[in-house]
Amino acid sequence: MMTTLNSEDLPRHLANGLKPLYVVMGDALLLATEAADSIRAAARKAGYSERETFVVEQYFKWAELRNSAQSRSLFAERKVMDIRIPSGKPGVEGAQALQDYVANLSPDILTLISLPRLDKTAQNSKWFTALEQHSVVIQADDISRGALPGWLAGRLKRQGQSAESATLEFLADRSEGNLLAAFQEVQKLALLHPAGLLSFEQVKDAVMDVARYDISKLTEAMLSGNAARFARILDGLRAEGTATALVLWAMSEDIRKLGRVLQAMQRGSNISNAMRGARIWGASLSQIENAARRIKFAHIERAMQQAARLDKTIKGLRTGDVWDELLQLGQRFAKAA
Repeated sequence: MMTTLNSEDLPRHLANGLKPLYVVMGDALLLATEAADSIRAAARKAGYSERETFVVEQYFKWAELRNSAQSRSLFAERKVMDIRIPSGKPGVEGAQALQDYVANLSPDILTLISLPRLDKTAQNSKWFTALEQHSVVIQADDISRGALPGWLAGRLKRQGQSAESATLEFLADRSEGNLLAAFQEVQKLALLHPAGLLSFEQVKDAVMDVARYDISKLTEAMLSGNAARFARILDGLRAEGTATALVLWAMSEDIRKLGRVLQAMQRGSNISNAMRGARIWGASLSQIENAARRIKFAHIERAMQQAARLDKTIKGLRTGDVWDELLQLGQRFAKAA
C-alpha cells in the first residue's frame, strides 16, 4: 500500500524502520538530495552494505537492472539498488521493466528510485501507478513563498535556534526563489551565533542578498494582488537584466488565461468547468482560480489594453518608462484585491 510523505517527515519515518521501495520525486534539488541521502544512510546503518547505481539515460540497458536484482554478492547479502531517472521518462521497455521489478521485490534489496516532478499524464501511467502501490513516495517539491518562513523556522530549530515571525519573513524575502541559498543562510547563522533566539539585527547582518528572481514568481505575486512582493521581484528582474518583452509576455499570458475563465463564468459556467475549458492546470491552477473569485472581467479588459500600449512602448512605437509601466500593470491587481 502506498505511503506518501513530504521530505520533512522522512526522518521520523526512517526511525521506525525501512521499507523495500522508496520513490523520491520533485523539483527541489536540495530536498530531493537530502531525502535520498537520508535513505541511503539509514540503509547502511541497517546492514545494506552494498550499493549499485543505475542512471537511466538514452540507450540504458534495462536487462542490467534485472540481472543485478537477481544476483547475490559473496560478501554482502543485502544491497541498495539506486535507480535514477533524470528525465522522468523510462520509455516503453523501461515502463514494463519497472512494473516487473516492483512486482517481485526482494526482502534483501532496498530500492531507491529518484524522479523529477512528473506531470499528470506520467503520474497516471501504469509504470508509476505500479511504483506507487508498492512504495513510500517522498514528495520533494519546492517550498512556496507562503510556506517558506515555516520551513526556515523548522531548519533553525534543528540547530537549536529560533527567530520571530518578522525575522523569518525577512529571511524568506531575501532568499526567495533559491531554496539552497536559504538553507546555506540558515547554516551560516549556526556558525555565527549560539543556540537560542536570534534577533532581527543578527539575521540582517548575517544574510546577504541571495534572492534569485524568476518570472513565474512575479506573475504569482501579480495574481495574488501582493503589490509589495510584485515590486520587489520586478526590481530583482530589472537588476538581473531580464528582457522587458519576456516579462510582459509572461504577465499577459496569465492575464489572458484569467480573462478566458472570467468570460466562461459570465456565460454561466461554474469556476471548475471554466478552468478546465481554459485548459489551466499545474502550478497556475490555484493562482488563477483564486484571482477569478475576486476580479471582474472589466478589470481584465483594462489590463489587456494597458499591456497592448506597453507592447508598443517596448517596440519603440511610443515613448514611456517600460519598467514603470510594468509596475503599474502589476499593481492593477493589488488595487482589484
